[in-house]
Amino acid sequence: MVLLHDIKTAKRLVTSILNSRRTRGELARRLSSDPVIPPGRIEIAVYFADAAVNMYQVRQWYEPLAELAKIHPVAIISRSPGTMLKLMDESPVPVTYRRKVADLESFVAEQDIKIVFYVNQNAKNFQMFRYGRMWHVFVNHGESDKMYMTTNQFKAYDYSFIAGEAAADRLSHKLWNFDLATRTKQIGRPQADHFAGTPPYPADDRTVVLYSPTWEGDRAAAAYGSVASHGPGLVAALLGDPRYRLVYRPHPRTGVIDPVVKRANEQIIAAIAAANRADPTAHHLFDNGPALGWQLADADVAITDISAMVYDRLATGLPLIVTRPASTLAEVDLAGYLGSAEWLDADAASTVIDLVERVRNDEKSQATLHFWAQRHFGDTTPGAATARFHAAVESLIEEWHRQAAVHAADAVLSEADPFEDEGDEDSGVVD
Repeated sequence: MVLLHDIKTAKRLVTSILNSRRTRGELARRLSSDPVIPPGRIEIAVYFADAAVNMYQVRQWYEPLAELAKIHPVAIISRSPGTMLKLMDESPVPVTYRRKVADLESFVAEQDIKIVFYVNQNAKNFQMFRYGRMWHVFVNHGESDKMYMTTNQFKAYDYSFIAGEAAADRLSHKLWNFDLATRTKQIGRPQADHFAGTPPYPADDRTVVLYSPTWEGDRAAAAYGSVASHGPGLVAALLGDPRYRLVYRPHPRTGVIDPVVKRANEQIIAAIAAANRADPTAHHLFDNGPALGWQLADADVAITDISAMVYDRLATGLPLIVTRPASTLAEVDLAGYLGSAEWLDADAASTVIDLVERVRNDEKSQATLHFWAQRHFGDTTPGAATARFHAAVESLIEEWHRQAAVHAADAVLSEADPFEDEGDEDSGVVD
């Protein structure tokens, strides 16, 4: 048994090495013909050191970055070959591959970077922090009440762009000695200004339900995923009722740690395919595409776990159901929206249609959604968040210029000869 395990491990290792070599070879070929970013052009860098599996974190910023790039040139820095290949295919702004620290250093030296954005807490972010005379800004990849949103790592950045008052309250309650007033700027959710796309199914009488669960998490306190606990029951109920259309959009990391979750995910995908074969007019959908927008804006009801998806949907003001974690160890912060959420317990998953119908038609539920949307994001009028994002950037650019002027003046003073006006007169000192 041990020998069989060792053989399988060795095969996975060899496969990984071969895939890595192919990826690096393909990247080298593409880089040889890809245009180089001119020196002195980039003012804002987005540092993304993660692997391709976490591309969803930077994808959420594509449209806001493209809009910002109309004012200040933006580039994404990648440290991973696989990620770089995807960025070259997808990114609306220039990308640069800087695998080694020396490569990173040369890019910093040749560009005019004033702000660096970080969308996650990757340990390699520390390698970028070493560069001074630029603002290091945490923008995150979503608003949520996960424990991740109050990590002490917020203190590592010069500034953090946060969504709204709920995020400010969260940080003030959790972090000691953190100057919230000066080190955070509230920008709302600029991604919500770019929710777009055409649903790949016909407009008909079916009620569209988006089920977008998060992954199982890498520790008990972050075990918010519902794929195994809620998924089979609620999916079976929705697929079995011809009044509904299911859009299933699981987290990209679903099942990477827990094989039980992996199997449940595969079973749900297979059930969707079987339901479509049985009724081609159903148009149920397993959605694993890179773009996120129409799913949130089009669904009549959304069901999601405790994750950023809750708050992306909340920004639309449309009916929302949150799954209650099956794990009693999962940390749930009920001080914000979750304290007023419409919850779906695992043992009620098979009766989900009753809850779907109630939240669609309940005026009190709609009023609660509106209140918390304002609390989390401030003004949700189309374009308002983008304006706040740009204003926050401009304030940091202005501060950068002020700081640069002060340092330039100090440098001139320090280079001046303090004795240049004293001449060569005898000091009166006798040797």
